[in-house]
Amino acid sequence: MKRNLTASGVTRLTPIAAAVGLMVLGASFTAQAQEAVQPDSSVVVVTGVRAAMAQSLNQKRNSDSLVEVVTAEDVGKMPDKSVADSLQRIPGVSVATAGGSEGGFGDNDRVSLKGTPSNLTLTTLNGHTVSSGDWYISNITGGGRSVSYSMFPSELIGRVTVHKSSQADLIEGGAAGNVNIETRKPLSFKKNLTLMGSIEGAYTESAKKTDVQVSGLINWKNEANDLGILLQVFDEKRTLRRQGQEFLWWEKLDNSNAKAWIAANPAIEGKYLSFLTGSSLFEQKRERKGGSLDIEYKVSNDLSFNVNGFYTRLDADNVNTNFMLAPYQVLSNNWTNVGGAIPSSYTLKGNTITSIAFPSKCPVADCSAMGASVQDIIARPGSYSDSKFVDFNFKYRANANLKFTGQVGTTRGTGHARDYAYEGWLAYSGSSLTVHGIDAPANMVIDNAGTLNPRTGAPFFTGWATDVTTRDKENYGQVDGTYSTVWDAVPTIRFGARTAKHDRSLTWLEGSYPAAAGLLENAPKGLTRYPTSPLSNVLQNPWTFSGPSMKEWGEKYATYNKHAYQSEFQMTEKANAAYVMGDLNFADVQGNFGVRYVKTQIDVANASPNDVWKPTLSSNTYNNFLPSVNLRTDLAKNVVLRGAASRTMARPDFGALGALSLNDLTMSGSGGNPNLKPIMSNNVDAGVEWYFMPKSLIAVNLYQMKLASYVTYGSSVAQFYNATLGRVTDYNMSAAINTKARVRGVELQYTQDLSNGFGFSANYTYADGKETQAAPKSACADEGNCDMVGTSKNSYNLSGFFENAKWSARLNYSFRSAFLNGLDRKSAIYQDDVGTVSASINYNINEFLTLSLEGKDLNDPLLKSYASTKDQPRAFYKNGRQVFFGLRGKM
Repeated sequence: MKRNLTASGVTRLTPIAAAVGLMVLGASFTAQAQEAVQPDSSVVVVTGVRAAMAQSLNQKRNSDSLVEVVTAEDVGKMPDKSVADSLQRIPGVSVATAGGSEGGFGDNDRVSLKGTPSNLTLTTLNGHTVSSGDWYISNITGGGRSVSYSMFPSELIGRVTVHKSSQADLIEGGAAGNVNIETRKPLSFKKNLTLMGSIEGAYTESAKKTDVQVSGLINWKNEANDLGILLQVFDEKRTLRRQGQEFLWWEKLDNSNAKAWIAANPAIEGKYLSFLTGSSLFEQKRERKGGSLDIEYKVSNDLSFNVNGFYTRLDADNVNTNFMLAPYQVLSNNWTNVGGAIPSSYTLKGNTITSIAFPSKCPVADCSAMGASVQDIIARPGSYSDSKFVDFNFKYRANANLKFTGQVGTTRGTGHARDYAYEGWLAYSGSSLTVHGIDAPANMVIDNAGTLNPRTGAPFFTGWATDVTTRDKENYGQVDGTYSTVWDAVPTIRFGARTAKHDRSLTWLEGSYPAAAGLLENAPKGLTRYPTSPLSNVLQNPWTFSGPSMKEWGEKYATYNKHAYQSEFQMTEKANAAYVMGDLNFADVQGNFGVRYVKTQIDVANASPNDVWKPTLSSNTYNNFLPSVNLRTDLAKNVVLRGAASRTMARPDFGALGALSLNDLTMSGSGGNPNLKPIMSNNVDAGVEWYFMPKSLIAVNLYQMKLASYVTYGSSVAQFYNATLGRVTDYNMSAAINTKARVRGVELQYTQDLSNGFGFSANYTYADGKETQAAPKSACADEGNCDMVGTSKNSYNLSGFFENAKWSARLNYSFRSAFLNGLDRKSAIYQDDVGTVSASINYNINEFLTLSLEGKDLNDPLLKSYASTKDQPRAFYKNGRQVFFGLRGKM
C-alpha cells in the first residue's frame, strides 16, 4: 500500500511553482540515484519508479494499437486510493469525483476517455466485466453503467491498460475506449513466499479525524513454479466532511410564483431567481473492505488454469443537511399567490436576480403560512455498495500453431440507500440573498437560523422516506483462439466468441410517517449546530439534528410498506459476439485488422403506475458489425507513426432505459426510454511517438469520434402525484432520447528521465465535444446549448519525481477545465475549472520496511458548479486536504 506527503509550503501552488518545488525538494537529497534494474519479463510487480516507467513505455511502444499502461509502481508512488487516481495522469483520461449531479466528495470515482461521458468507457477486470453498485441514491436510481472506481483499492493493481483505439478482440461496450485492470498473479512473483502489508493513518482536514487503514498480501508458489496461491485483504476507513453552499432551484419568475411582485415591477417577469439556496453539510463514515483469492495451476507447458474470486464492500453511512432560504414561499405565500410579499429591495443583472431582501417584520397581513426558510436533514444509515465476482479461465496450446484461452464467470453488484428525511419549515423572518456568480459564495442572511422556530399557519414538518436497492449481475463465457499461419503478411489470426446475460433491477420502497412524527415534541433529540464553515459569506452555524438522533427518529417512525412501482424497473440484456482479427506484418508496417459482430437483445419492464407490479414491457434486438484497423510503422529508429480507424458501440445507461425519478419539492423529474438505440461511434486516430532516449517520450495523438444515436435529454410536462403537497401536480420532465454528436481532440505527452534520480512528465489534452443534432425539446434545440456531458476542453498533468536507494518523492498537479456534469432540477450543472496537487515521500528503512507520508488535494481546492451561465451558481464545496502516513513491509 502506497500513501503520500504534505508540507505547509505546497498549498495553492501554480503548475510552474509545483514543478520548481519538486526540483528544490529533490536537490536536498545528496545521494546519487541507483540505476533501476529491469525485472524479469514474467514479473508484474516492478521496483523503482524509473523501472516502472520503462516497462510502461516499452509496452506502449510495442503495442499494435494506441494504448497507455500504468504499472504497480506507478500506483505506489502517488496517493492512489483508487484506480481512478492512477488513471488521471494519463493523457486523454478525465476523472470526476462523483458519479453525477451530487457534487464531489474528494475521491476520484468515475473515469472517461477522449472527453466523453463516463458511460462510454468500458472498464473490465482481468478482461471480463465487473458489476458494481452505488451508495448515493441518485446514482442508484439513475442506473448508470460506468463503474464506481471507489470500489477498487489501488493495492490490487498489477497493471492497467487503457485502450484508446479499438480492436476486434476487445469486449464491446466502450465507444470511447476500454480500461482493463489486471490484478497480480501467483506465478508472477519471484519468491516462493512473499508477504506484504501496510498500516497507516488517514487524516481528513475538514473532519479533523484520523482513521486506520490496513492491507495485506500473501503469495505462495511451489518450487516447480506450477502451483500458486495469492490472498489479498484490505480494510480502509475514512471520515469525510463536505461543507458548502447549494443553489438547488433556479426558476423563472411568473404569475404562478411572484404575482404581486411582477404587478409592482413588470421588468422582473421571466427573470431567474434562486428559489432554494442553502448552507450544506455532508458527513460520512466510509469503510472499504474485502479481498481477493487467486489460484493458478500450470498442468503442463500446454495447459494451465486460473481461478480468481474477489469481493469488495463500501459501507457509506452519511447525513446530508441543507439549511435553505426559500424566497418562493414568501413571494407566493405558500404557493397560494394570495397576499404574496414584495421584496424590500432587489437588483437585476441581465436575466438574473442577483440580490433580494425581505424586511424583518411581516410585510403582508398574514405571514403564518410562509416558510421563509427550511431545514432539510437526510440521514442514510446503512448505505452501501458492493461488488464481487468468481472467474475461471484457462490457457491451452493444441499444437505449435494453435492456442486457446477461455473465461467463464459470474459477477454481482449491489447498491443500497435508505432515506430518513426531516424537513422543518421555519416561521417568517427577515432574510436576504446576494449572489456573486461563481466568483464567491452568496451572502445569505436568515434572522432565525440559529433557533428551531416552526411556522404555525401551515405544516411545520414535511418528511419523506425511501428505500432503494439496485441489483446488477452478469454471467459470461468467452473463448479466444490464436492461429499462427504460414503467411508473412498475416502471421497470426485471432478469433473468438463471447456470450453474456446481464440483469439489472431497481426496487423502490416508499416510506411513510405517522402524524406523531411531525410533532415538535417528537423531533429528533440531537439538536445541535453546524461546524463553522470554511467558506466565507455562507450562513454559519445554523441548527440541525445529529446523525445518530436522525437514525433513532427514523427507525422509530418510518415504515416501508409500499412500492413506488412507477420508479422501479427490471431488465435483461443478452449479448452474443464473435470476431476474427488478423495481425499484419508487412515490410515496414505492423498492426491488426478485424471485425466484431454483436447481437444485443434488451428486454425492459418499467413504468407501472399501479398499486401492483403491472409494467410496460419492451423488447428490442440490435445487430451490429464493428470493424477496426490499427497500423504502425517506424519513421526512424525511435519514431513510431500510428493510425487507427474503428466503429465502436456503447449501450445506454440502465436508468436511461428504465428509471423514473421525481423531485416533489422542485416538481421536476427524469424518465427512461426503453427504445433507446445503442450508441454507435465512427473513430479515427493518428499519432506520432518519439522515444528520444531511454525512459523518455514525446508523443502527439489526434482523434475524432462521430457518434450516432448518442443519448441526450429532451423536456416535457407530465402529471404525477406529489407526495409532499398531497395532490397531483405538473412536473417538468427530462426524458432520454437519441441524437447525434461528435468529439475531436489532440493529446500531447512528454516524459523524460532527467538522470541522477530525477524525472518529469507532462501531458495535455484538448477535447471539443458537441451534439450535432438538435433533438426535440432538448437543451440543444431550445436553448442552443449543445455541449456534451463530460467534455473538458482543456486538461493537463504535471508530475516530477526523485528516487535513490533510500528516498523517493513525487509531486503532481492535475487540472481539468469546466465541463457539463449532467442535468438536475430543471437546469444544467457545469463543473467549473479545478486543479489539484498531490505529493508523496517514501523512506526505505531497510529492504523490508518503508515509511510513507502522502497527501491529496494539498491546495485545498474549491469545487464550483454553475447552471448554463456563470451568473447562476449551483454549488460551492470544500472537502479539505487529505494526509496519509504509515508503514509498509515486504519480505
